[in-house]
Amino acid sequence: MEGASGLYNPRSAEEVFKDFRGRRAGLIKALTTDVDKFYHQCDPEKENLCLYGLPNETWEVTLPAEEVPPELPEPALGINFARDGMEEKDWLALVAVHSDAWLLAVAFYFGARFGFDKDARRRLFQMINNLPTIFEVVTGAGKKQTEAKTPSTSSKTNKSSSNSKTMGKQSGGQAKVSKTTAMKGEQSGDDEMGEEEEEEEERGNTLCGACGSNYANDEFWICCDICERWFHGKCVKITPARAEHIKQYKCPACSNKRSRIA
Repeated sequence: MEGASGLYNPRSAEEVFKDFRGRRAGLIKALTTDVDKFYHQCDPEKENLCLYGLPNETWEVTLPAEEVPPELPEPALGINFARDGMEEKDWLALVAVHSDAWLLAVAFYFGARFGFDKDARRRLFQMINNLPTIFEVVTGAGKKQTEAKTPSTSSKTNKSSSNSKTMGKQSGGQAKVSKTTAMKGEQSGDDEMGEEEEEEEERGNTLCGACGSNYANDEFWICCDICERWFHGKCVKITPARAEHIKQYKCPACSNKRSRIA
């Protein structure tokens, strides 16, 4: 089973991390952009099902491996049984937590299997720890979206372009000023620069609700008006031109949730 063993055979800490990132990306897709498909596959009437993240950034809901012990650690068993017994967001968050635990188990299983020494294990964990957890991506717990939603313009605009316009308007001033006024101006400028740097740092900590990657100022982002999570335009297939004509943007997860309720 590819969900259990996969075709990728990591040997170094960097290769294990590559495997980790691929599986993590697949799990995030299942719990965000593909959540409607994932939800319907987790039928409580079926047998014990597991959610696997695959090294090629895809996911699979299937039965656990038959062999004992399995080639890889197994994900949480029977995730489908609780689907209708709790709020959907709580169920997804619980699956996300168990998925995080499974990813770590798989990564350190490879570490033990390939004889990683102390330095290699530390390096692997540091690379993993630099990424937000699946739980943080799914729930937004890592960085509250009220802090991340710093642009003063509409959520439909490119964050980097709107901020650069604001910064451009702040430059300039009178050519002839007294020394006192100049000192005040410099202090004010320092304060403005400090605020801009702080806002830029907050934007840098913003995570895409689809792929879990950090914000980059050369990419188009859009914010969901329902859950207030930010997404790469490319991840949700929204272009800047299309965004200009959207009055209220709903991400795939919020759109699918409403269709199920209806």
